[in-house]
Amino acid sequence: MNSLLKKIAQHYQNSLPFVVYRKPNKKEVYGIFMQDDVLTYTGNFNEEGFVFAPFSSKQKAILFPVENALCISEVLKLENEKVAKKTHTSINNNKEKHIAIVEKAIAQIKNTPLQKVVISREEIIQLSHFDILEIYKNLLVSYANAFVYVWYHPKIGLWFGATPETLLFTEENSFKTMSLAGTQVYKPNTAANKTVWKSKELEEQQLVTDFIGSQLKDIAKNLSIDKTETVRAGDLLHLKTKVTGVLNENANLEVLIRALHPTPAVCGLPRDLARDFIVNNESYQRTFYTGFLGELNLKKSDSLAKSSQLFVNLRCMHVQNKQAFLFVGGGITKDSVAKKEWEETVSKALTMKRVL
Repeated sequence: MNSLLKKIAQHYQNSLPFVVYRKPNKKEVYGIFMQDDVLTYTGNFNEEGFVFAPFSSKQKAILFPVENALCISEVLKLENEKVAKKTHTSINNNKEKHIAIVEKAIAQIKNTPLQKVVISREEIIQLSHFDILEIYKNLLVSYANAFVYVWYHPKIGLWFGATPETLLFTEENSFKTMSLAGTQVYKPNTAANKTVWKSKELEEQQLVTDFIGSQLKDIAKNLSIDKTETVRAGDLLHLKTKVTGVLNENANLEVLIRALHPTPAVCGLPRDLARDFIVNNESYQRTFYTGFLGELNLKKSDSLAKSSQLFVNLRCMHVQNKQAFLFVGGGITKDSVAKKEWEETVSKALTMKRVL
């Protein structure tokens, strides 16, 4: 067994915090292993380490400081791994409830200033078998172009994810971000530039891009917004627009994070109205789903420059007591059809179900 995988098993068995992750389209897997179970939070995103932040910006983000950690990196040989096929039971089919909330959201959008809101749901899977290494290896094999992680703290829980969405990449004062919205199932042998997107999905993507531009215009300069492109994440396709810029002297990483998170891709527009609708109508607590996670102010080995690479916590699950809590959602606009929105969440849920 690889030393990194051994370390995961040992730390999990000993109830010690850790995170292991691989960046999109990279070979190397990184591990940060804490030496005690102290729960540490970031104060103002100045620290160096790995951050795990909830959806609610009112709640603190958890920090694994690198100064107190054992850091390992390794290229794992997983080519011969096969994703195991097992049957697990879903114990809460909440189709009618989800459709009802989506219909309520559509009515609100048509009759109030609310333009878009992201409605999500939780699906609970009873696991007949659980192996932390097996699930993580399955994720690594299945989702090469995602940020693939396993994160654990005994006082918080165990999380897995394979997210396609970057919240933010920074190096000193320069930054890159993206808007990502719209979803359809990938059809083999169809070129990305031949994909046909409906007006609802294109409008949803434009809303996200416009929001990001508006949020950044007063804190950044040299803003550049690329053309929208189609990208693949597992068996799904999304619309993506890259945004780059340089922070003004009076701005910093915390200001940038607060400006962007939560984006309309996971919350809605106007942000406060959408957030209130989510809190008052979703039938569960998102906690870390649609939060963000990643490297915070780490120095690159070949330079003194500090960089942060943060990802939106999508396509993720929380595992507890042989149950997997899966989280899926979709953006609702005035043109949404509630039953189709349900079907989209079913497609998204397959990302995690496959690795179980």
